[in-house]
Amino acid sequence: MAVVLLTGFEPFDGAARNPSADAVNAVAADYDGPHELVVATLPVAFESSARRLRAVIDRHSPDAVIATGLAGGRPQIAVERIGVNLMDARIPDNDGAQPVDAACEPDGPAARFATLPVKHLVRTLTAHGLPAQLSLSAGSYVCNHVLYTALGAVPANTVTGFVHLPWSTSTAPAEAPHLPDEELARAVRLVVDHALDAEVEEPGGSIW
Repeated sequence: MAVVLLTGFEPFDGAARNPSADAVNAVAADYDGPHELVVATLPVAFESSARRLRAVIDRHSPDAVIATGLAGGRPQIAVERIGVNLMDARIPDNDGAQPVDAACEPDGPAARFATLPVKHLVRTLTAHGLPAQLSLSAGSYVCNHVLYTALGAVPANTVTGFVHLPWSTSTAPAEAPHLPDEELARAVRLVVDHALDAEVEEPGGSIW
């Protein structure tokens, strides 16, 4: 039985809830296998999110790590391809830190590629009627920091990646694009179910 670590984030920037944690908890409440599912809610803070994530990875030795977070303003679910070695915060994190042009890991590589089957997941989500797209980079805030950290904290054969979610209907500010809460949970469940599928290489070249 594979162990899948699934994470969401606590609220930030004045919001009462974070749809990523809501979706993760909804999936966990109804999950019936076939994997062993481990869930965690991460703080929206650079240092403490990395520390918490590494601790959970060390404790459970997952076969797959799927992190999720909020990309408010996006209308689609975005499967991220790259975590970059950069912290450049538009707003302070929940611990009050606001790094600018700083490295996630001073001695780390410039970027790390997600090892989730990213195109396969986008195709799967789309086939199930969910708006989904590939996204090149997870940005430079805590979501990206978690993706970059996770990829460096697991063995090379551990499937790892990040999925950005739009606002849910129940959490969206006025006029913000959103998807129904149950659709976000359905999307996250599909990612869990298909994260360990073998990726089929795109015609003519690399899956990346």
